[in-house]
Amino acid sequence: MSRAPRSPRPRRGGRWRALSLCLAAAVTGALAQAPATALAGDSAPSPAGCPSGLAGKATCYTGRDTNGAYYTIAIPEHWNKKLVVHAHGGPDLGDGSDPERSTGDLERWQVMVDQGYAWAGSSYRRGGYGTRMAATDTENLRRLFTEEFGRPQRTYLHGQSWGGNVAAKTVEMYGGANGPYDGALLTNGVLGGGSRGYDYRVDLRVVYQYYCDNLPRPDEPQYPLWQGLRPTSTLTATGLRARLEECTGHASPPAERTALQQRNLDDILAVTGIPERTLESHLRFSVFTFRDIVHKRLGDRNPFTNTGVRYSGSHDDEALNAGVERFTADPAAARDLSYDSDLTGKVKIPVLTLHAIDDPTAFVEHEAAYRDALAGAHRDRNLVQTFTDEHEHSGLSTSEYANSIAALDGWVRTGDRPTPRSIAASCARFDRAYGTGCFYEPEYRPSSYSSRVLPRPGGTSWPAMTAAQEKSWSRVDGVGIAP
Repeated sequence: MSRAPRSPRPRRGGRWRALSLCLAAAVTGALAQAPATALAGDSAPSPAGCPSGLAGKATCYTGRDTNGAYYTIAIPEHWNKKLVVHAHGGPDLGDGSDPERSTGDLERWQVMVDQGYAWAGSSYRRGGYGTRMAATDTENLRRLFTEEFGRPQRTYLHGQSWGGNVAAKTVEMYGGANGPYDGALLTNGVLGGGSRGYDYRVDLRVVYQYYCDNLPRPDEPQYPLWQGLRPTSTLTATGLRARLEECTGHASPPAERTALQQRNLDDILAVTGIPERTLESHLRFSVFTFRDIVHKRLGDRNPFTNTGVRYSGSHDDEALNAGVERFTADPAAARDLSYDSDLTGKVKIPVLTLHAIDDPTAFVEHEAAYRDALAGAHRDRNLVQTFTDEHEHSGLSTSEYANSIAALDGWVRTGDRPTPRSIAASCARFDRAYGTGCFYEPEYRPSSYSSRVLPRPGGTSWPAMTAAQEKSWSRVDGVGIAP
């Protein structure tokens, strides 16, 4: 274990003392928000081993809050008195909080600590969907850090993938002009929100079943595809992979696929626009995560729609559109998913985004959806978007992460809004240290979200949430249905 003598230690008596969270009668099926309140009994940070790359450079701590969320904290020996609070992606689908998740995230983003920032990441109180829940756990950890180590001079949010959605929601929930956060960095973020951000996976789910007819098989219990998977199914990721292979030969060399497998694969990819290399991961989401959203979070109500969508690109579009399963969302379920995860654009602090143009998981057009949200709220002056000629989702160049947090910090310190070109130019000095490359495309601007994801005819609409419903949401645990 590495201990850094100059790093601050937890304060005696710095444990939070607050009332226990009151679980009100649940809004049936809502993915509700828990108040960001530190609870009596949070475990104080305990010294822990740091990732090998931080040996001799930082002191690390782990703990668990009363909501059950494990967390990891790292403070560099030469701390610049600034904090990065990290929101992780996923969502993971375990029942409880994963004690290894936040530790692994620190190892992935230890560049922040290497650059002098303290780092804190929560594993969230449980697996499964719940953007407001995750945002609340993120804010709870920031408060815990402040109670134990003192208030940093500046605090930044960082979210990657679905964590980008979580961090962006945290900004809207807690990041007021005089709030605790000074800025946010969103990298390869899922910024289209839940109500439309997964429409391409809705399309994949029904198109896959049309061609493959093995999820479910004709001799298995049937269920509507918007469920993702029937609640009692014991299908595993390995079993799903086998069915995908059976239908498409996805994991086999092209020469070993049958003619039907190749045609099925070609049609699925052409119609959905999903890259072949991430087909399996998208299908897993449309099966297992959809089941989590629908069954565990929304009380078996359907938030998804594909009625009126016209599918094209297959060898027989007429047959596909006549035979594909159709369904229309329950308006209240769509409203609840939207309230939980959609972004209003009401942002009062600087937000910098970094996105790979060829991100095969969170398509770069998510950035267009986010740009439109801030423009619609007349807050686009608070947004700077940068794009890189990279091809992965889960990790970008270390040099770019270091450059991005420095650019955000400079924007906050000076008030001078950077440009994509100025950010691209500043990357070289970080690349001299990390050598992972700078791949910025400063002139790039993504097309609209609807140019990549088939829009739902008529748009998405649902009844507004009443004041009483919002009040109930604010009292119920982030699961939405009391655990």
